[in-house]
Amino acid sequence: MNYAKRLQSLILGASLLAAGMPSWAVVDSPGGPAVRQMNFQQPVTKIAEEVYSLHNLMLIICLVIFLAVFGVMFYSIIKHRRSLGHKPASFHESTAVEIAWTIVPFLIVIGMALPATRTVVAMKDTSNADITIKATGMQWKWGYDYLKGEGEGISFLSALSTPREQVNDPSKGRNDNYLIEVDNPVVVPVNKKIRIVTTANDVIHGWTIPAFAVKQDAIPGFVRDTWFRAEKIGTYRGQCVELCGKEHAFMPIVVNVVSEEDYKKWTDAKKKEMAAKADDPNKTYTIDELKQRGEKVYAANCVACHQANGKGVPGAFPALDASQLVNGPKGPQIDVLLNGRNAMPAWKGVLSPTDIAAVITYTRNNWSNKAQENIVQPAEVLAARK
Repeated sequence: MNYAKRLQSLILGASLLAAGMPSWAVVDSPGGPAVRQMNFQQPVTKIAEEVYSLHNLMLIICLVIFLAVFGVMFYSIIKHRRSLGHKPASFHESTAVEIAWTIVPFLIVIGMALPATRTVVAMKDTSNADITIKATGMQWKWGYDYLKGEGEGISFLSALSTPREQVNDPSKGRNDNYLIEVDNPVVVPVNKKIRIVTTANDVIHGWTIPAFAVKQDAIPGFVRDTWFRAEKIGTYRGQCVELCGKEHAFMPIVVNVVSEEDYKKWTDAKKKEMAAKADDPNKTYTIDELKQRGEKVYAANCVACHQANGKGVPGAFPALDASQLVNGPKGPQIDVLLNGRNAMPAWKGVLSPTDIAAVITYTRNNWSNKAQENIVQPAEVLAARK
C-alpha cells in the first residue's frame, strides 16, 4: 500500500469515528494520575512536600548550571571566532582553573546533598508509628495484615476490581479509575503515622503511592518498611512498580484516608465481617459444598496463573488438568498449598483451612481430573498446618 492509500485509510477511520463510533475521553483519576500531568502528584504528606520541593530545587540548580555553562560556551564561540581576527590562546596547567573546577562542583554537590539527606533520613524513620500494616505482594494482588494499633487483627486480600471484559474489550466502557481500582482498599486514619512493612510471597514487588512519596520494594524472604502520615482525607492510588510477571499492570494499590471516627467505624465493621466469615474447621462439608466454594476461591486466587481451563502457562505455571499431583494422594497437594513450591506461594497465612480444602476439592473434581481421594475436609488441612 502506498502512502496515498494509507492516508486515505486514516482519513476514513477518522470519519467513521466522528460519524458515530464511540469515543473514550480521558479524564483525571481522583487520587491518581492527571491528564497532561507534567510534575509529581499533589503531595498530601510532609515528606511528599519535601520531595516535591527538592525536585524543584534540583531542577533549578541544574537549569542554572546549564545556562551558565552553555552561556559562557556560546559567548566564547561568538565573540572570539576566527572571522573577527581572534587567535586561540595557549595555556597549560592553570592552577586557578583546576582549583575552580574542583571547588565549585564540590560546593554544588554539598548544597544539593544536605537537604536531600535530611529528607532521606526522615523517610527511613519508622519509629513511634500509630498503626503498623504488613503489605505482602503476590502474583498478582496484595495481602494486608494490621499488626499493631487500632484495627489490629484485620487482614484481607486486595485485588484489581476492573472487570476483565473491560481489559479485553474497550467497547465495554472504562471508568476514570481503569486498572487502578481494587475490591478491598487499605483504610487508615488521617494525621496518624502509618508504618508499612513489606514482603512478598513469590517475586519482587513494589508498594508505591506517589501522593505520599512512598516507594518500598517487597522482597521474598526479607522484611522492609516505610511510613507515611496523610494530612488530607481522600482516596490515593498507586501500583506495583517492580516488573513482577505477566499481570504486573493489574496490581494496583488504593489507600482510603478517613477521619478517626470513620476509621473506628470501618475497623468495627471489618472485624464483624471477618467474624461472620470465620468457619469452623471441624465442620464436615459435602463434596458439592466444597466444589461450589472452591470454584470461587480458584477464580479469585488461582486463575491468573493456572488459567480457567486448568492448563496453566507452559514454562511458567504447571497445568492442574491431568496433573499427577492433583490426581495423586491428597497429602502432597495440601502441603504445596500450605507451604508453597517454586513459583507457587504459601497460602497458609492467606486462605482459611476451609478455603484451601475447598479449592483442592474443586481441582480434584474438575476438568478431566478424577482423583480417587476426591474430597478434602478443613480438618485435614488444619492438621497438616500444625
